[in-house]
Amino acid sequence: MKNRHILRNLIVTGLGFALSAKAAASSVPNIVWIFSDDHSYQAIGAYGGRLQPLNPTPNIDRLAREGMRFDHCYVGNSICAPSRATLLTGKHSHLHGKINNAVPFDHDQQQFQKILRKNGYQTAMIGKIHLDGKMQGFDHWEVLPGQGDYYQPCFLNEDGLYTEQGYVTDIITEKALKWLESGRDKDKPFMLMIHHKAAHRSWLPAPRHVSLYENVFIPEPDTLFDDYATRGAAAHTATMTLRDELSPESDLKLFTPATREKYEAEKKQMIDSGKNFPPEGGWEFGAYFRMSDEQRKIWDDAREAGNQEILAKGEEWLKTREGVQWRYQRYMKDYLGCIASLDENIGRVLDVLAESGLDKNTVVIYSSDQGFYNGEHGWFDKRFMYEESFRTPLIVRWPGVTQPGSVNTDLVQNIDFAETFLDLADAPIPDDMQGKSLVPLLKGETPDDWRQSLYYHFYEYPGIHSVRRHEGVATKECKLIRFYGKDVPDGEEWEFYDLKNDPSEMNNGYSQPENEPRIKAMKKELVRLRKYYKAD
Repeated sequence: MKNRHILRNLIVTGLGFALSAKAAASSVPNIVWIFSDDHSYQAIGAYGGRLQPLNPTPNIDRLAREGMRFDHCYVGNSICAPSRATLLTGKHSHLHGKINNAVPFDHDQQQFQKILRKNGYQTAMIGKIHLDGKMQGFDHWEVLPGQGDYYQPCFLNEDGLYTEQGYVTDIITEKALKWLESGRDKDKPFMLMIHHKAAHRSWLPAPRHVSLYENVFIPEPDTLFDDYATRGAAAHTATMTLRDELSPESDLKLFTPATREKYEAEKKQMIDSGKNFPPEGGWEFGAYFRMSDEQRKIWDDAREAGNQEILAKGEEWLKTREGVQWRYQRYMKDYLGCIASLDENIGRVLDVLAESGLDKNTVVIYSSDQGFYNGEHGWFDKRFMYEESFRTPLIVRWPGVTQPGSVNTDLVQNIDFAETFLDLADAPIPDDMQGKSLVPLLKGETPDDWRQSLYYHFYEYPGIHSVRRHEGVATKECKLIRFYGKDVPDGEEWEFYDLKNDPSEMNNGYSQPENEPRIKAMKKELVRLRKYYKAD
């Protein structure tokens, strides 16, 4: 911790002296894009809700007070890699080709950062991108391979794979601040992308946050024990419930003595044979056992006594109602613990920008690759078009332009991000990008032709969590979802939700006669959007 503060002070000092009059007076702003993984809007204080009293995100909330909060920001495909491909290309999954996590991404295609470089910007990408292969269009890139690890993470750059010691959120931030201080041409505007692993599964907080919520009750969602009574097969057969799918060991950190003994034996064998420890890349024991002995002792001192009490109750108890409530508490305490370091490090970035003077001409944007279930409907994870995973946070601070503390309620989507970056940079926006620049909205002006509906399409089935393929259309008032495929009864099933009267989406109204006019109109709009986005 002391070393990080020393590094931060040196960086701030260097930035302050290096800031040139030319950079300060630039007609185009710098852009700092801070992206997290699976961070739900429900877990951000500025968005309100049941978790707000816990004050989980004071620095993200500060960004909202100083900028604009978007209340209707959505994704086109709620899963990690496709969302990131959309971020780079400004296109829906069916056009950029990354329809799921498994298919390769074509790095040779058009991406916004390549256009920024041609228009005088320096570009840097640091952290998680979850797209295999070498990055293109960046002056500097250091990325986590695959999902990355919380402890002792590996990074990949032009020179290959290497391992860093420490906690991933801190390391990503330190790399970003180092690039700001010494890795760029300070006479050019820049685009810095800081991509965090947090708060992705399996939710391992930094040692300093292991006990942060240990004695705190996390409010439960009203829908924790949803029985999916009005829904079709998709909700009933998805494998993402807290009750059945959270692993007692990797997710809940309830390690048996046998697991610990097996780990110690393999560790000894690796060290004795001269292999790297921890190994570069994933292994069967997961991120918990990538910790150093000192790091793991902090965890064990805080948790092990309580863990043994739960293990003594047996696995069947973990599936009782009381057991599910315990699962929810453990999951959310670790999830929010990961967010604590995320928020701290966002604060570090904001402080450095302010103390160096860079904040005056830098647009700072915070978002996540999609939303996430924090126990709503009994789930964790994402994928569905239901609100908690379809909707994602978006907060933008643009000093001197965006009204501090403002809130936007227009429908925006992640296909808009690339176009926004290019518009901020006064760079050309290719005609084949499918979104719209958010710059007018950031100036407080909504164009007369702004969209009134959104298109969504999820493709990854069969796959982890067994969420059926589906597409749909949403407005602010209602949502129509079509699940399809050979494993869906009759080949397709429809769900309709009245978002005004049923914001928690508990009542599928597709079969109710009074909804027929709206359903007919929504089906017509779905056909129009398919054609508009070239999805047919």
